[in-house]
Amino acid sequence: MTLKELNFFYKLSENPAVSQIAQEMNISQSAVSLAIKSLEEKLGEELFDRIGKKLILNERGRYFKKMTYPHFLAIYDSKTLFQKNKLAGYLNVAASKTIANYIMPNIYYKFLSKYKDVSLNMNSLNTTQIIEKILKGELDFGLIEASCNDVNIIKEKIIDDELIIVTSDKKAPKKAYIDTISKKWILRETGSGTRDIFIKRLGSLSDDLNIFMELYEFDEIKKILLKNSDTVTAISKVAVEDELKNKELFQIELINIDFKREFNIIYHKNKTANALFETFKEFIKKEIINKNYL
Repeated sequence: MTLKELNFFYKLSENPAVSQIAQEMNISQSAVSLAIKSLEEKLGEELFDRIGKKLILNERGRYFKKMTYPHFLAIYDSKTLFQKNKLAGYLNVAASKTIANYIMPNIYYKFLSKYKDVSLNMNSLNTTQIIEKILKGELDFGLIEASCNDVNIIKEKIIDDELIIVTSDKKAPKKAYIDTISKKWILRETGSGTRDIFIKRLGSLSDDLNIFMELYEFDEIKKILLKNSDTVTAISKVAVEDELKNKELFQIELINIDFKREFNIIYHKNKTANALFETFKEFIKKEIINKNYL
């Protein structure tokens, strides 16, 4: 049975005059009669008594209407659901640790406050995990702090970033060569965008690093640094702005090496670009570019 057939049925249940229903819906009387006959054949029951030129709802028709009308209204409303509100739905989003912890929280809040019919499933994963989930179709968006060159993934730059070297040692030199920093390195885990960029930029110099610990969270790394002046790490400047300002951590500028990078938003090349998708993407880009996360 079709929604059109059901619509004719419910209208005739209120007004048995076929001619009036046909005129109201701007179709022929025969089209209305054929639709009702088709519905009855599919159900194997006659729903109307044919009395003169009128179709009078019978006992089986009344029962059918009682059992189906609420469901019909729900289905009929769903036809116009996204016409009425194109910015409604559920988005699965994941951001790598720096972005998730220091950039996205307030942006998520502002988006949900503005678009109240949208739900966000927000995750914090490392870059490798995000790329894997995008390829499997498990995420609508990923926000990563490393490069991604997979042909099935589209990436768009959202902001420039820089890794810096920091320690809590007040006496540490302001500038140094990497191989002269004789401290214990506390780094993120393998698969982290921060770690990958740091190691790749160092090249063979990374072989001589004293990597003492590997951790999943920047907050854990900062706690160790703050209590142990013999440690050092590579971290996004965004993640330590407060500690640098309060002179709890100090930057060591590397001579001849920089760790400039990009934060990117990524999604599968076959992702449907509907209104919600585009609105969320542009909202994030605008907020980050304007540094509204601070």
